[in-house]
Amino acid sequence: MPITRDEAWTQLCEWTETEALRKHARAVEVVMRAAAHRYGAGAEDEEAWGVAGMLHDADYEKWPEEHPHKIVAWLRARDEALIAHAISAHYTKWEVPYDSPLDKALLACDELTGFIGACCLVRPEGIATLAPKSVKKKLKDKSFAAKVERSEVNAGAELLGVDLGEHIAFVIEALKPHADELGLGGRG
Repeated sequence: MPITRDEAWTQLCEWTETEALRKHARAVEVVMRAAAHRYGAGAEDEEAWGVAGMLHDADYEKWPEEHPHKIVAWLRARDEALIAHAISAHYTKWEVPYDSPLDKALLACDELTGFIGACCLVRPEGIATLAPKSVKKKLKDKSFAAKVERSEVNAGAELLGVDLGEHIAFVIEALKPHADELGLGGRG
């Protein structure tokens, strides 16, 4: 039986104590659920894609040097090979091939979701008025959200075969309904 969202959330919370990383996990879950409808098979993929988004960094806080070994092993032990593979592929240092739309979408959505979150934090209106043009401009500023791997943002859009601006707009729209929950309302 596939892992449920509740089981995934319980595991995430067991390994991830900080609110910021939990919010990032939730944000990537939200975007991946939307991505299942845009890049996958829709409702059929939504749960697995959401779980992949939620758990992609679940072991990072407790075991940063071992990430993502722990979560990948945990998923494989539960016969969740597709999600485990996507999480392995999102960690680009492992050079795991992108075999499925899920693999490609997780890479395309993870770093960009975090970057868009950072953009929202410095805007009075947060995500409400955020435009792809503003995000692209901030991506060029290497000192802004410096830990975000810009190469992964670009590679993800290329893997999906979409224009970066179009993909940025998609992620923004997926996050907007969850702005309050995710702290994306801005500083105003």
